[in-house]
Amino acid sequence: MREGHMLSRERIDAIVRHYGRDILEHEHMEIERRSLQHGDVTTYEHSLRVARLSVAIADRLHLWRHVDLRALVRAALLHDYFLYDWHDYDGGSHRMHGFRHPYTAEANARADFELDDIVSNSIRTHMFPLTPIPPRYLEGVIVNVADTVSAVRETLASRLSRWKRADAARRGSTLRP
Repeated sequence: MREGHMLSRERIDAIVRHYGRDILEHEHMEIERRSLQHGDVTTYEHSLRVARLSVAIADRLHLWRHVDLRALVRAALLHDYFLYDWHDYDGGSHRMHGFRHPYTAEANARADFELDDIVSNSIRTHMFPLTPIPPRYLEGVIVNVADTVSAVRETLASRLSRWKRADAARRGSTLRP
């Protein structure tokens, strides 16, 4: 990557597709496409957003000489590879989802893909400080930050949308005779 030149969205998308094609095309991604993550955003969409934002963070902070781009993209795409919708009732096992899902995601990713230590550690620690051990690698720190930013954006956007709909409905109901 060139110093002083920010990547376009198209270039970021191309990088994510290049390093994550096998993940994005894997049959288990269909589960992520059907499972909600934050608000009305699916786990698939969320993972893709985290991957794009991770690459953008590395770019904006000029970290190209300090990160393994392939590992960064793969960790971001697989960080929530837990393969269930945690909103579905399951008798209570999803109750601790925020604390447990990184370990489930890592195990599932390990079963479907070959993981190096950077990817594995980044998946396992992406919920720090909810998970007690911090990321060991810069890639994990970036995924952690990108995941947090994405989750906040997605949750707030969903709530804002609901508030606007409720407000419009409330206003509409007061105009009726």
